Amino acid sequence: MSTNLYKRLKALLPDDPVMTGQISVVYADGTALVALEGAAGLLRVRNPLGKANSSRVYVQGGEVTGTAPEMAYVLIEV
Repeated sequence: MSTNLYKRLKALLPDDPVMTGQISVVYADGTALVALEGAAGLLRVRNPLGKANSSRVYVQGGEVTGTAPEMAYVLIEV
C-alpha cells in the first residue's frame, strides 16, 4: 500500500465511464463532435485516432478510445 495519500484517494475513485456514439463532425484541430447513444447529447472530444465522420466510436475521459461495433442501441431498465 502506498503512503502517498493522494494516490490512495485516487485509487478509491471510479474511472471515467465508457460511452458509445457516432462522430458527427471532425474538426481541423484534432477534435470531433460525437452524438452519444440514447439521446444523451453531443460531446466534443479529442480524436487522436483520426476517425472519420459517421464512425461509431468509444469515448472515455474526453477522447476517442476505439471503434465501436455497428449494433443497434438497446436500453434495458430493471
